[in-house]
Amino acid sequence: MSGDGAVVGPDGLARCPWGLSAPDYVAYHDEEWGRPVRDDLGLFERLCLEAFQSGLSWLTILRKRDAFRRAFAGFDIASVAGFRDADVRRLLADPGIVRNRAKVEAAIVNARAALEVQEGLATLLWSYAPGDTPPPRTLADVPATTPESRALARDLKRRGFRFVGPTTAYALMQACGLVNDHLADCYARSPSRSMLRGTEPDKTTPTT
Repeated sequence: MSGDGAVVGPDGLARCPWGLSAPDYVAYHDEEWGRPVRDDLGLFERLCLEAFQSGLSWLTILRKRDAFRRAFAGFDIASVAGFRDADVRRLLADPGIVRNRAKVEAAIVNARAALEVQEGLATLLWSYAPGDTPPPRTLADVPATTPESRALARDLKRRGFRFVGPTTAYALMQACGLVNDHLADCYARSPSRSMLRGTEPDKTTPTT
């Protein structure tokens, strides 16, 4: 397919167009995006990085991801929740990350809010996963928000989370496999996609 549909790459595999738009995206698209993430740490990392991505390209965040992990204690929720003013100053001086005070402070606030979720962050987020939906054939079929993402955003806001509006919530749901928005003709949509790459997915690995 062409246009907004799946595109065949040099290796003969059809992918979502964005998965071939930059070299850094290929492995992320094939091995991470849309795979189910069910652990609190992996989901918290993605929640933070999606917030940092607001107004920026995801490619920018992807290229800075290792630096974010170092700066935010591997996104260990308890550790980030314990960050204080000195940590905020350290983060705002770190050229490896996005130095936005509101987003840095939101990550800390969100860690503290996550600790208050009695059922666990993963259980909360996955409770908003919709049922099966028709596979999108083109990018035009992929929504920016859904009723579930809007409800999730409201719930997170009520619990004290910041920088998680409906669009960010849906991006989180897409990336972490709560929905499968790989295009219908994209090879990565198939449950057996890892066999094509010769690797078996580790669903506990953070996918941001």
